[in-house]
Amino acid sequence: MGSIAETQKPHAICIPYPAQGHINPMMKLAKLLYCRGFHISFVNNHYNHKRLLRSRGPSSLEGLPDFRFYSIPDGLPPSDAEATQSIPALCESVPKHSLEPFCELITRLNGSEDSGVPPVSCIISDGCMSFTLQAADRFGLPEVLFWTPSTCGVLAYSHYRDLVEKGYVPLKESISTLSGHIPDQTEYRE
Repeated sequence: MGSIAETQKPHAICIPYPAQGHINPMMKLAKLLYCRGFHISFVNNHYNHKRLLRSRGPSSLEGLPDFRFYSIPDGLPPSDAEATQSIPALCESVPKHSLEPFCELITRLNGSEDSGVPPVSCIISDGCMSFTLQAADRFGLPEVLFWTPSTCGVLAYSHYRDLVEKGYVPLKESISTLSGHIPDQTEYRE
């Protein structure tokens, strides 16, 4: 079996939600696709891109011609804090401020004078980054929404209906008022 010709190499844009529990699984998927012959454009927000450069050094993003890193704004003010950005602020800001910069990046990648960058052939987006669906539609690209929770998270999602039916959630009182008391299920029923 021969290698994929440079002109036929698929080009996936991978864009995680800007939080560590989303970036790490997307990076693993991007690496797997890279090993299978994909050209990868990994897109962070500016904040996480700077954190990556600070933690690994400026040369850490060099060396693999078919695995490139890009960043787009998220609409939040610049920050040098060494912590995850405010999740509620990101939830509000990203859908409003990231679509156009993301589309501009796709246009730039598709019009790249760099002969090593094939045209974008698909988008792999975190399930929380639904604005990318509009970009995929605009450019006529297929898109995969990648859900990044851990096994424990998937297990919790799969049992959520049971927890609601048994009356465990939503919680009727705050945890602080329980004072360490673990109620049996009848205490939550109305």
